[in-house]
Order: sequence, then structure tokens, then C-alpha cells
Amino acid sequence: MNRPPAKIRIRDLRKSFGDNHVLRGLDLDVPAGRSLVVIGGSGTGKSVLLKCILGLLRADGGSIEVDGEEVVGARGATLERIRLKFGMLFQGAALFDSLPVWENVAFGLLARRLVGRAEARERALATLAKVGLGAEVLDLYPAELSGGMQKRVGLARAIATEPEILFFDEPTTGLDPIMADVINELVRRSVKKLGATAVSITHDMASVRKIADRVAMLFEGRIIWEGAIEEIDDSGNPYVDQFIHGRAEGPIRVLQDMPAD
Repeated sequence: MNRPPAKIRIRDLRKSFGDNHVLRGLDLDVPAGRSLVVIGGSGTGKSVLLKCILGLLRADGGSIEVDGEEVVGARGATLERIRLKFGMLFQGAALFDSLPVWENVAFGLLARRLVGRAEARERALATLAKVGLGAEVLDLYPAELSGGMQKRVGLARAIATEPEILFFDEPTTGLDPIMADVINELVRRSVKKLGATAVSITHDMASVRKIADRVAMLFEGRIIWEGAIEEIDDSGNPYVDQFIHGRAEGPIRVLQDMPAD
């Protein structure tokens, strides 16, 4: 089956922080309308990759194209135009503590002056319903919500503007297994209903198996394997195999050799 064209095309992406070379010539395509999950251990550069795509970090070199438009080096109105296509669920939900739930959800609508406040509140209510929350939370503040509810509000904010591309940064971090599965299911449904392209980063294999159409593994600054989720258990790549099964022993060396007992 032919893959759809790339919504996001990344070539030779490089990013360093002093002597720490995080991204070392990374290549990756994100097919339009598909959910791609980037896996890899802590500190491998997953968040740096995401921030470079979003334009929050300036890459040192290479290319990131969104619908053929270059992100690397983009500034001002050009970068803002590209970002209008994006919705983002941050790792810690990143809600505004001083705003009630409905204004958090409607933040993008209000900031872009797409609707007035009355309509924004109605849109927030309708969007919250999509993530299983009702009118009773509209005027609550983030501090009054559980961690799982905060994640759902963050997801509602991400989809409120009906973006073309959704980004998910460790969507289940800090949640118990049941709530994590709830969030994974909501992410999957939201992406499908919008027909959006999605890019997620995580080390949670339960999330990967739930939300991914395709998976890419990041190791030492490059993508070392990429394929359909159905192929991950038979990838033939020892790094992927060690990671998805959570084995201490393998080509990925986390600890120095420990002395015998």
C-alpha cells in the first residue's frame, strides 16, 4: 500500500548545546493523516526534536518542511502562519493556573480572535465533551482538577482549534495505568476524528501500541529504525527489541558493568 505524502519532512537535522550533540543528522518523514510516535530513552533528544519542529528551538542545520514550507530559519509572520496548523498537548498539561478551565480550552480561539468570549465558552463546552468532561468543570481552575482531568483539559485545548497537526509530549506521564489508557484512547479518537497528522514522543510502550500508526526510534541523534506499528515486534533491530521489551542487557548501555555479588 502506498504511503501518503509527507506532511512533515525532516532532513539532516542537527542541534547541539555546546559540546553535547543531541541531533546528528536526523531524517524523518511524517505521513499526512497518520499518527507517528517517536520512541527512545530519556535524554536521547525526543523533546529537542519536537521543539525544533515547533520552532521553539532553532536548529543548527538541516531542514524541517511542513507542507513544503521551511521551519528552520523561519521567523515572525512566516513561523506564526506555520504554527496555526499546530495543536499541542504538553507533558504536564501546562495549563494557565490563573485562568478557568473554559478559558484554558478556548485560549487559542481567543488569542487569534476567531470568536467572541460567549462563543468561545460554548466552543470550550463542546470540546470538553469530546474528552469526557462536562459543564461542571468550566469555571474550575487547574489546581482544582486531578492529574487525569488536567490532561483531558490539555487535550481539549489542543484540539479546540481543529488543527491539521497534533503534537503529544509524553501524554501519559504521571498517570496511573487506567487513566493512562483513558488518555491514550482519547488521543487516538481525537486524531482520527480530526483526520489530523500526529507526532508523539514517549517511552511508554502501552501508549505506542495504542496511538501509533508508525513508529520511529531515536538513538544517538538519529532515527535508527522506522516502520508500521505492526512491524515493531519483528523489527530485526536489536536496539528496538531491547527498548520495547525493557531489557537492561543489550546494545543500549545505560549502566556501566556492575561488579559481581
